[in-house]
Parts: sequence; C-alpha cells; structure tokens
Amino acid sequence: MPRFKEYNRGQSVLLAISFDRQILPGTFEYTLNFLVDNKLDLNIFHHKYKNDKNGRPAYDPALLLKIVLLAYSRGETSSRKIEALCRENVLFMALSADSRPHFTTIADFISSSPEEITALFSQVLLVCDDMGLIGKEMFAIDGCKLPSNASKEWSGTKANLKKKSKKIDRAVRYMLAKHRDEDQKGENDISIRKREEQQIETLLKASDKIDRFLKNNDERLGHSGKEVQSNITDNESAKMKTSNGVIQGYVGVAAVDSKHQVVVSAEAYGQGQEHGLLEPMIEKIEEAFKGDEQSPLMDGKILADSGYCNKDALAYLEERNIDGYIADNRFRSRDPRFKTAGEHKPATSKKASGKERFTTADFQIEIDKQHCICPAGKELWLKCAKAKIASNIFMQFQGHKEDCDHCTERDKCLRSVKQKGARQVNVKIGNFVQEKTGPLERMKQKIDSTLGRHIYSMRLGIVEPVFGHINDAIGIKRFSLRGKKKVNGQSD
Repeated sequence: MPRFKEYNRGQSVLLAISFDRQILPGTFEYTLNFLVDNKLDLNIFHHKYKNDKNGRPAYDPALLLKIVLLAYSRGETSSRKIEALCRENVLFMALSADSRPHFTTIADFISSSPEEITALFSQVLLVCDDMGLIGKEMFAIDGCKLPSNASKEWSGTKANLKKKSKKIDRAVRYMLAKHRDEDQKGENDISIRKREEQQIETLLKASDKIDRFLKNNDERLGHSGKEVQSNITDNESAKMKTSNGVIQGYVGVAAVDSKHQVVVSAEAYGQGQEHGLLEPMIEKIEEAFKGDEQSPLMDGKILADSGYCNKDALAYLEERNIDGYIADNRFRSRDPRFKTAGEHKPATSKKASGKERFTTADFQIEIDKQHCICPAGKELWLKCAKAKIASNIFMQFQGHKEDCDHCTERDKCLRSVKQKGARQVNVKIGNFVQEKTGPLERMKQKIDSTLGRHIYSMRLGIVEPVFGHINDAIGIKRFSLRGKKKVNGQSD
C-alpha cells in the first residue's frame, strides 16, 4: 500500500503577521506605497470631507487610492471584488492596514473623484519626468475602443426611441386586453398571470424611462451637424464598430512617449471615428508639459495612423509647425514592400463558386467609332465620351434596359440577377493629369520617403504594446463607469 503524508484541516496555527514586512522592495506594491506616501499631494481630496468637528472619521484617501490602484493593476475594477481582496489577500490587507473598507465606500471614492484622479495623473507624470523616464522626442497617438457600462439596445435617434416606446405600449395594451378576456371567460392561470403582470410592470418602467429621456434631452448631433444615436443609459457614449462587432462605449485615446512608453496624455471620447481627435490630443500633450520652458513639440515628432488623417488635422500640424507623420488610408498600397500582398489574399466568393462576371475584354469595343457590342450581341449606347474618374478618363457605354431585362446572359453580366437597370462598361482611354497640392499631398510625399517610412514604422512598437498590456496582460477590457467625466477619471 502507498504511504502519504498526513494532513489535518482541523488543526490551529497562530501566525504573527507584520503588515509592513509584507510589502517587499522591488515590487509594484512597494513602489505604489512609496509613491502615494512620499510623492503625491493628496490634499486635493480634503475638500470632499466636512467632518473636522462632527461626524465619523473617514478612510484616508491614501489608503483607498493604494488599494484601488493595486486592484486596477491586476485587472480588478469591481468595488465588491476589491472589498473581498482586502479581506482575503495579504498584500491588500497590508496596504489597507487590515481596515477593510466597504465596497460602497470604494465605489463612491472612485466615481466621485474623476477630477482629483486626473490631477494625480499629472503629478505622476511630473515624477516620471524628474526621473528621466520621458524622452519628449517622439509621441505616438492611437485609440482603443472599449465597451461602457451601457447597453447598445437602448441606443437610437429620437425617432427610433419614440417608435420603441410606442411598440412597448402596444405590447402592454395587448397583454391587458388578454387579461380582461381571460377574466370574462374564467380561464385564469395564477402562475402565468403573475409572470405576465411582472412583465407588464417591467415594460411600463422601460416606456417611462424612454419618455423621460426624450422629454429632458435634445437631439445628439455629430461633427457634421447631423443627428447621431443617443443612449438612454449613458448619452455621452456611442455605438461603434470594432473587430468584435458593434459595441456601446468610448474610444480611449492615448499619447505615448517613445523612450519608456509612458502615457503622457489620455482621454475618452464618445464617438466611433477618430477624425478630429488629433488636435485635442496634441493640446493635451502640451498641457501636460506646460511647466517646461518650451513645448516638447518644438523638436518632438507626432505619429498617428490613418484614422487621424484628414485635411484639417494636417493643416493644423503645418500651421503649428509640428513635425507629424500621419499615414493616409492608401499608405500601405504605395509601399513597394506590399506590392504582392494581393496575391496572398483568399479568392472572393464569386471566384470560389465558379461564377465570373463579364469583363470589359468580353465586349467588342471600337473606340474610334464609339461603338460597343455586348457578349449577347446587343449594341450598347454611348453614355459619355469622356468621363473623368479619379485621375483616369473613360468612355462609358450602357446597355438598353429592355435588352438587359430579357437577356439570357444576365446572370453572367450583372452582379446579381435581382439588380435593376442595365450593364455599364467603362473603357479607359487616357489619364487626367492634375497637379496635386495641399497638406494631404505634402504629407504623402513626406511619409513615402525613406526617412518618413522609417520614422512612421516606430509607431507600432510605441503605442500598440501599451493597449495590449492594458487589455490582455492586466485584463481591463471595459469601462465600468458612466459619463465621459467619470470614464476619463478611470482611464487616467
């Protein structure tokens, strides 16, 4: 028979724990403890407390700040979870001196201190600058879309929300009418009736919630001045597309220094597109170093991807004389290193299914005579002798609708048999040479140069690892607060 070591869970062990000895030098919690106690000015929290003469003593903001930052560094943003860690984890017990604050105290401290936390971010940045951790030579700007504490099901324009409210009211009226009929017939099932009454109560609350929102809020307008979707729960968040589908959230934009990947500026924006966000982020970089003799952007470089590229942003860089490297959406296609990239892409669904659409080569075209015959033998009429499309000049022919509608080759000629109208054929007959000028063209020339490509290639290694560390290594993949002001405090 095998022999095993004996164990007994009923035995008692007395452990003498010294909390200050649990925080070991060289660890994150040791640095955090030292930073909060010796480098940060926490008097900025004192105006929130009015218990100098009366009332119960409050938890020290230093204590709450330590356990919150340690929890966030481990991907824990739940106040209930932080409370549990203060009971179960010796490091949290050591930082809090085993005081065990209630989760409501922790939640209130986080949600009510966005301005103070932003001020602390500036203080930490100054500490990093004093230690020489910020090079101020190159800043990479990028954003990461994260869900907010709001459901996308409660999003819509005012017209959509009114329609949803009416739909809910119709459902309630139907269920009430059903109950009246059942009462008259005496066909009542108590369990079903109770569940439906609860459902009616829930629907009425939802309808009232929508009506109150519509009454107290105006239409939400985008940058173009057109109405965009509002959200009843968090109207400052936005519905946006991501690689994982559509989310309701914010795009967290960060400016990262190249020397040690220190985030020098961060802001959350409730919009799906990053157009128009380059200018405010540059201003926030300058604000972060406003105590310096000169702006870091006098000699520093700004890197950003194509999401931030537009004429206004590039004109802003030129006007401010800032050395920027902003890629446009055709930057990679002009790179000779990606010349054969299309050859490695999978075949399209049409080619994979064996269905090929007639190309221009299948048509009998005589440019001199301005004459075109389709594969079915029908003559096309001349739509335009010289049509300018981008930098090319085309001669355009189009089939007669009555010929295309009854053509036996229709499924091979048009994109879909359900497509309305006739086939159009564009024949290239020349190029339209136009001298391009402006900030967009100058940026293309700059970033397409050997030096420009070399500098822009550094962007990926500066800012992307920061978001990767926050999302995957730490595990923070959503904002748990509501409202841009509070979300900004959480992002800082």
